[in-house]
Amino acid sequence: MPDRRERTHRPRGNRGRRPFSGRERQRGGDGAILLYGWHSVQAALENPHRRIRKLFATENAVRRLAEAGIALKISPEIVRPETIAARLSPDAVHQGLLAEADPLPAPDLSEIEGPLVLVLDQITDPHNVGAIVRTASAFGVAAIVTTARHSPEATGVLAKSASGGLEHVPFVLVQNLARALNELKERGFQLVGLDEEAETELSQAALRAPVALVLGAEGKGLRQLTRETCDLGARLTLPGTIKSLNVSNAAAVALHIVTSRIAR
Repeated sequence: MPDRRERTHRPRGNRGRRPFSGRERQRGGDGAILLYGWHSVQAALENPHRRIRKLFATENAVRRLAEAGIALKISPEIVRPETIAARLSPDAVHQGLLAEADPLPAPDLSEIEGPLVLVLDQITDPHNVGAIVRTASAFGVAAIVTTARHSPEATGVLAKSASGGLEHVPFVLVQNLARALNELKERGFQLVGLDEEAETELSQAALRAPVALVLGAEGKGLRQLTRETCDLGARLTLPGTIKSLNVSNAAAVALHIVTSRIAR
């Protein structure tokens, strides 16, 4: 699925002011990332490892945070909703909250510990990656491995789609995915590539922990070298008329299958 393009937006009441660019909607100043929406900002405020630089909130949002017993790391700047909207794309649902924060540190591949990790092979749509992060958090995935290039930044739309999941599932950024897969294999991970053309159904595959579940981009799927590096390929068999899923939905189904199998 191609990346969704952000449109420039000139908010009402700010004539003569240039619109924010797509990059500005994703990042604050000096490399800060933008987190907006209730779940994303709440999770960031509750994460002791997340440094919040600035917090913009409406009066209603501040009241709701207080009622929920969420401690504020810094004093918020009380603003009107349109002030926050001016920092974001026109379709962004900010719910009266916007935070500028430091990115979370990315662990090294050698530091990953756990029975299950996800590997993303050039999945570039931030909505899809964000949804995958949210699902990964729900299934207790230890980390998400992806390339530094050909992947969206963990900010803005991705963070909103992750609904707080960014605070619980670290990203491991690598330069060469095939090399990273081989390193995981050397550490004992079974590399399972989700491939709709594979002969083996995922629910019937011989799985063992720890597993690195590898997902490819919609349309293109896994790249050839990625597919060849995996220990086995597996498909999802769907009973309905439509035989393929959005990559984030496929990730949810696959994670359910894998976690139920390796937990036995």
